[in-house]
Amino acid sequence: MSADRLLVAVFASPVSEVLLRWGAELGFRTVLVEPRGAPEGTADVTVRSFGDLDDELAAGTADVVVTDHHREELGEVLRDALVRPARWIGVMGNPRHEGPHVAALSALGVPPGEITRVHRPIGLDIGSREPAEIALSTLAGLLADRNGRPGGFAHG
Repeated sequence: MSADRLLVAVFASPVSEVLLRWGAELGFRTVLVEPRGAPEGTADVTVRSFGDLDDELAAGTADVVVTDHHREELGEVLRDALVRPARWIGVMGNPRHEGPHVAALSALGVPPGEITRVHRPIGLDIGSREPAEIALSTLAGLLADRNGRPGGFAHG
């Protein structure tokens, strides 16, 4: 297992809890970005912003997974991720509708070419509905990518 990849889960949620736990078991270094601060009982590394991760992100090996597309901080957090050398950025959400991140980033003046760097949907298409299934789907896609395999990962 290689710990050269950093898995950044954004926003405390049931999905991020599973991503962090299983991601660490799969060899990722893990961190939670939560602008509201560390949730009670969180033992893992939690930071408030991407600015707190500049040294970690400098290597360009970070996979960023936004686990709640309804948060008011969505645009600001994604904008901050996009200006850093994150290797991959994805947002959970229904692929049948335009993600709210598009409007949020546009309102902040983020150029359309940068907005298209945000992947949505994320993970393998296994019909995930529950937090553990969504985390499994996401991690399977990231593992396939880490191992140089397509794995059925949806790009775009």
